[in-house]
Amino acid sequence: MQGDISGATVYKIDGAASDVHILVYKGGAMARLGHNHVLSSKEVHGALYLQSNLSNSMFELTLPVASLQVDDPAARAREGEDFAAEVPQDARDGTRRNLIRPDVLDLEHYPTISLRSMSVSGTRAAPTLTVRVSLKGTARDVIVPTKMVEAGKQLTVTGEFKIKQTEFGMTPFSVALGALQVLDELRVKFSIVCRQQ
Repeated sequence: MQGDISGATVYKIDGAASDVHILVYKGGAMARLGHNHVLSSKEVHGALYLQSNLSNSMFELTLPVASLQVDDPAARAREGEDFAAEVPQDARDGTRRNLIRPDVLDLEHYPTISLRSMSVSGTRAAPTLTVRVSLKGTARDVIVPTKMVEAGKQLTVTGEFKIKQTEFGMTPFSVALGALQVLDELRVKFSIVCRQQ
């Protein structure tokens, strides 16, 4: 991890004010029988260390797997037409059971997802981050374009990136020989609110 916390302005992540949405898409010949899903969490923890020289800045963030909500109606509403269909509670419960089992997120052995900066470039208003995503015992680096808005002692960082489940040792859900399945690629969208300490 690059960056330097000495002399940095420290911002703590406000999990309750932040949003992380993981968008999961259905596929296969019988896709019409399934749902696209929104996984969301309000329990993001971590800090951002902002330096006057942006490239020396860094952040670290953790998200407890147990905090992930499946198809929260408000989260679905914010994600538009692909998520407009209502998902019954029993389907939400079933999706959550699938999500935490050993061949997907394996909650028992890997209770957290973590992200930390490896490098920061670009401008203060539009930083480009190289982020190390650690998930289910595997780490991968992804490039994440972001926007950063400063308002007094509050920072809001927004952006999105994509990952593939199989790159992290997860097996996408599939039934009926793949006729109904979850696509490998996940879309991760975030709005992280940080408050100066």
